[in-house]
Amino acid sequence: MDTIKNPTYPVLFLLSLIFQYSCSQRSASNEEEIFGIDFKTPKFRLVETDTFFFNNFVDCNMAEAWIGDTLRIFPGKYGEDPVWGFSDELKFASGANADEVFSTAASEYIAPTITKNAPIGQPGLHGAVWFETVYQDSKDPSGQTLYAIYHNENYPETLPFNPKTGEGYIDKNWPLGLTDRITPAAVPRIGIMKSTDGGWNWENKGLLLEDKQDRMILKPHNTSKTFAGGVGDPSAVAVGDYLYLFYGEYGYPATYDSLNYDPQKEWEGQCISVARIRIDELENPQGKARRWDGVGFNADWDGIGKPVSSLQIQRTEGGGPASSPTGGFHWGPSVSWNTYLECWVMLMGKVEGQSWIGDELYISFNPHKELGEGANSQAWTKPELLVTKPGHVLWYPSLQPLNTPDDIKNKYTSLKLGQKARLFFKYSDLGKYMSEYIIEFEKPKY
Repeated sequence: MDTIKNPTYPVLFLLSLIFQYSCSQRSASNEEEIFGIDFKTPKFRLVETDTFFFNNFVDCNMAEAWIGDTLRIFPGKYGEDPVWGFSDELKFASGANADEVFSTAASEYIAPTITKNAPIGQPGLHGAVWFETVYQDSKDPSGQTLYAIYHNENYPETLPFNPKTGEGYIDKNWPLGLTDRITPAAVPRIGIMKSTDGGWNWENKGLLLEDKQDRMILKPHNTSKTFAGGVGDPSAVAVGDYLYLFYGEYGYPATYDSLNYDPQKEWEGQCISVARIRIDELENPQGKARRWDGVGFNADWDGIGKPVSSLQIQRTEGGGPASSPTGGFHWGPSVSWNTYLECWVMLMGKVEGQSWIGDELYISFNPHKELGEGANSQAWTKPELLVTKPGHVLWYPSLQPLNTPDDIKNKYTSLKLGQKARLFFKYSDLGKYMSEYIIEFEKPKY
């Protein structure tokens, strides 16, 4: 999604040297019920540093991979967009370590060759894409084979409804979007591209997940100025034979009917969800991914799944559906495996009003490395407050490697990190992606 234009939010700056949080909300019985093991939530602290500015456009999770001894990142946006205009800002930068790459001047970024948009009404790539995660094929010792999991946004104009396929959207009672002028809301989908030369050239392989027209939330109920529905903002991690996709679910968990609309039902089906696809099916992924349905990965790629319940904000605590003008949901997951803690770490944002307004970021943990066993993919701790910046709008938190010999030796990325990492996030109201803190984790004492 694009940056909010002409913000009117006051800018307040909060100073502190060290923030430290610990989790003690859950009783032992709740831990056993959710995790199935004796698990105590790790502690963490934020150490304030000099501000580290990222020097180029970021509007998504930071997709990156090591190509040999070179770290390469892929921020930006590419493709057709009738609201914001065509974009060719999806580019890459390379370097010997994280600090070097993140310090690259915008003028030094390189634009890769990407599959072009297909004509409207014809099969192919439609709308704009953002690379959110890069999966590196473990079977290619050169490290050159990459799969980019992308967030893809469309409108009724770029993807009109096709009654034969059920794809696309109908421009009737369509909700308003993010801009300050009268423009339509977008619909996100999740797809995948492939590169065999380290990211210089990309071929579109197809969609992984989408919500179709019958699940779009329309006028008069959708007044959030966010999305009409859909799935997006993914973070993907590989475990065993599968790629697990954590993503935002913004659609109605049934056929939307304005006469029978139920905000409680909408809330129940939204927040951060998870799906998976076999890695050996990434070459031809269409229709192969399966969503979590409350029991297992049984729902279709375009079907109705269930979100991770522990990540939902309860209605009694201010939670609400994505179509609400007051928000009340977590979004934008960024997932990494922490080698020091030996558990998964998830960062996320929080929507508190129209146009993705929210000034808080949160963190959650999952002790189960094997996400495919039982309900392990659902075993996330209740989100804890990580950062708050009153008066600002915070998007896209991620943990990034440091410029240390150990981080370089282990080739850490935003998908795998150690005891310390640099915290980045976007001040959307300022249009700046930056880091002000290093996070340091502490193992809990049993």
